[in-house]
Amino acid sequence: MNSEILMKLVRYSKFNQEYSTGNTFGKELDELLSDIAEIDFSIQSAIHHPVKKNEKTVDKNKTSIEVEEDSEIPMITEEWAKCDSIHDFSAMIQGCTKCGMLSKGRKNIVFGSGNPNAGIVVVGEAPGADEDEQGLPFVGRAGRLLTDILAAINLSRDEVYICNILKCRPPENRNPLPDEISNCEPYLARQLELIKPKLILALGTFAAQTLLNTKEPLGKLRGRFHLYKNIKLMVTYHPAALLRNPNWKRPTWEDVKMFREEYDNIHGITNERS
Repeated sequence: MNSEILMKLVRYSKFNQEYSTGNTFGKELDELLSDIAEIDFSIQSAIHHPVKKNEKTVDKNKTSIEVEEDSEIPMITEEWAKCDSIHDFSAMIQGCTKCGMLSKGRKNIVFGSGNPNAGIVVVGEAPGADEDEQGLPFVGRAGRLLTDILAAINLSRDEVYICNILKCRPPENRNPLPDEISNCEPYLARQLELIKPKLILALGTFAAQTLLNTKEPLGKLRGRFHLYKNIKLMVTYHPAALLRNPNWKRPTWEDVKMFREEYDNIHGITNERS
């Protein structure tokens, strides 16, 4: 491929990123499309059908190319994605620096705590000052309230697994930024894959919207079950929000009662609580 065609391919790629399919791009892009149609076809074929050693590929002009070595495009996979235990996974990401500001300002990564084989995972938003200090989730005032909420439905912290969307504390406890959520969400997804819970309790707007991939407000999400990768998920208010607005405690109680009833149904437990 000569340098002129390569440059045109780069320009074409930029156009593809900036404009959606179906727009009229004008004369310049029409020319690019004409010039690179053949190599674009070859590249797409290579991506979807990687060639193996000694396999021959033929372009539209019937020119045969002998491939001397494996040309399969490697998948970019971070080592932590191969972990098969929560303990090993936690150890592998302790030095994470994906979010420069957060990694520089943190004292500890707050990975999660509880039963790694739990049937319930509780997901919050992000660590606060107390969590950052101790390296454990939900240990401040909001954490104590969460402990009380769980106890009210006959669950202890040791029976469930507790974690957050973000593993590092945002400065001054501000809301998580979109790029921070994008950087950290794969960690949460892997945690859930390893734990394999039967139910997820999402606390607050950011946990709910991230797990459900929606912009719906919390008020429209709570009070019913959703699905996260075939796992039933309930949304309710974050304990920190309840400390600011006690009027939300009643709807939260209704949510967690429904959550406990579903847990009992899954495990065939007779519910005698009022």
